[in-house]
Amino acid sequence: MLIKYPKFQISAVSSKQYPSDNLPEIVLAGKSNVGKSSFINTMVNRKALARTSSEPGKTRQINFYNMDSKFYFVDLPGYGYSKMSKEEQKKAGKFIEEYLFSRKNISLIILLIDIRHKPSENDILMFNYIRSIGQKFIILANKSDKIAPTKVPLYIEDLKKYLEVNSTDIILPFSSEKKIYVDTVWNEIEKYI
Repeated sequence: MLIKYPKFQISAVSSKQYPSDNLPEIVLAGKSNVGKSSFINTMVNRKALARTSSEPGKTRQINFYNMDSKFYFVDLPGYGYSKMSKEEQKKAGKFIEEYLFSRKNISLIILLIDIRHKPSENDILMFNYIRSIGQKFIILANKSDKIAPTKVPLYIEDLKKYLEVNSTDIILPFSSEKKIYVDTVWNEIEKYI
């Protein structure tokens, strides 16, 4: 899919602030620094549409990116390590859960997990939560360029075991840095928008 005019739309922490144009929403979830913002930039071939940072915990609101008025990429704050206070983490957790549970425009949730590491407790919690609320989802095994291409299928099999996925669940490799697997991911997203 070719996106010509992607733009940042709004940052939100409550339903009153969400866009009201009823476009489908492709939601990005994952721990801090797993590469959600880089994923957006890679998919639309931009360097800095979504702000990236080497410092975990930069995204503290739900960020909506308008994709040519066809759909939104929705970047959730990362979970896990963050310099947010416990109070801020609790508040963020609450508005993320409210968004995921009640938003009718969600067409697909993309859970990004670093392929190089065993899923964290938080990754497993998020995966189980997404499954429990009945949202459609795919899992992206991000940073796949960091391991040998021949080993990617083995790492994906390990990920399936750790998460105890169903045979119908989709796990795809991805790399923002090398821009590989982009077409495969677009093909999957297009099914939901």
